[in-house]
Order: sequence, then C-alpha cells, then structure tokens
Amino acid sequence: MLYVVATPIGNLGDMSPRAVETLKSVDAIAAEDTRVTRKLLTYFGIQTPLISCHEHNEHNRSQELVQRMLAGQHIALVTDAGTPAISDPGAKLVRAAAEAGIEVVAVPGPSAFAAALSVSGCENKEFTFFGFLPRNQKELKEKLAAMAGHVQTAVVYESPHRVLALLTAVGEVFPGIPVSASCELTKKFERTLRGTVEEVQGAIAASPSGEKGEYCLVFDLSQVPTPPVQPTVNASLEAQLLDLQLSGLDARAASQALMERGESRNEVYRAALRLRQWAGNVPSNSE
Repeated sequence: MLYVVATPIGNLGDMSPRAVETLKSVDAIAAEDTRVTRKLLTYFGIQTPLISCHEHNEHNRSQELVQRMLAGQHIALVTDAGTPAISDPGAKLVRAAAEAGIEVVAVPGPSAFAAALSVSGCENKEFTFFGFLPRNQKELKEKLAAMAGHVQTAVVYESPHRVLALLTAVGEVFPGIPVSASCELTKKFERTLRGTVEEVQGAIAASPSGEKGEYCLVFDLSQVPTPPVQPTVNASLEAQLLDLQLSGLDARAASQALMERGESRNEVYRAALRLRQWAGNVPSNSE
C-alpha cells in the first residue's frame, strides 16, 4: 500500500495524529529531501527508514518502490512541506503504484494553496490552481491573457525573488484586479496582503521582509471581461488543410478533420478547391 502523507508547511503543530501513526507504521518513507524529513521524524520520535524520491530520480525510484509494495511492504510518500504531488514530486510514484494495482491512500493535511485561498477573502466559488507560472515574461503574459473569461480565481505560487516581476506582469494584463498574497503561512511571521494588484505590489516592494518567504497568490479574475472572439477567415482554412496533409492525412481526411472541429462543410470544400488550384500552379523543380 502507498500512503500519500501531508506534512506541515511551517507549524509542526499542524501534523495530524494519523500522519504520525502512518509514518511510524510503514516499512519505509519516500521523501523529497531526506535531510528535511529526518528533522520532522526526529521531532515526532519516528524511526522509519528513509529513501529519497525527488524530481531527478522519481522515475527509476518509482519502479523500485512499486516492486517493494508488490512484495508486501507499505510505503509512505512525503515532500518537504505540504501535500505530495501538488507542485511537488510524487505524481509519478502514485501513477506507477495505481497502474500496478497497488492501493493508494491519502492522509490529508496542510496545503499552502488551500490555506492561502481560505484567508484571501475571495468569494468566488470556482478557482484554478496553476502552481508556478512561466518565468519568461512573454510566455507569462500569454498565460495570463488566456485566463481572461475562463478563470474566476487563479491561485499560483511564486518565489520571493520573482514575486514583484509576476505582479508587474499581472498589473499590465489585468490592471486593478483584487489580489491576495500570503507568505510564511503558519509560521511566526505569517502575513497576507490584500488589495489591488498595484497596492499589493507596492506593499511587498516597501517591506524589508518582502524577500524572505515563498508566496501563494490569489487573483480575483471574476470581473475580467471575456476577450472578443476573432472571426475565422477563410484564408486560414487553406493553411489548416495544408498543415493536416503535411502531418500525414490525405485530402479527404484533412477536410473531415476540419468539419469535425466545427468548420462549415461548404467553406472547407471551397478552401480545399483553392488549395488544389494553388498546388497545380506551383512550378515543378524539375526541368
């Protein structure tokens, strides 16, 4: 059996009795960083053997751990803090265990994004968790723009060194939106800043402690208008037909694929005809 065990994100008092008992009872604990987890185990008097399972070795380690579980052992999976497999390693091991017919059990507990969302004051009933957004500014702004009209509430993680750059990009794409930014959650210097994106950015920039802890940010996008749908021009149909044919489909299959996407049968037929006429007018390379 595989137990997916959540551990504290800062305050050790958040460790559940069930989590402690589980970690004591299993045959081994797969940990993101054995040094970090060793401190946690020492605090709770847990002597279970540790084995590393992080993003660089998870694929191979998963196969080894699956074999141990198939042989009858029970394994617990933990990360450095919070719930495994959520913006942390673990999903590969969970998938491998499930595919091998091994029972996977959650031992729920602390999660940074759930904690940040609960204190954000955002009233929207729907939210989307994005983890860490792209670092590249162009990719970041494209990702943000794609949220407009489709995401009510966006929850993201960001490092203290990049949080101001993120808020700058958010302010350029969605000026004035409500934002909540939490850092050092459950720790002594926990704080949550709320206001417009510009106000929160200014507060972080002005704070002497603003560069110390990882942030979990909540963006209220409920009032962001849906961007207008650009009409499809017929000229693009020829390009789509050509792309599909270059990918290996014949002309009939390419046309069918476009119609299945919702394109008009007549428009696809005309585009295919124009494409054939164009191809017939292309001069041959041979003399």
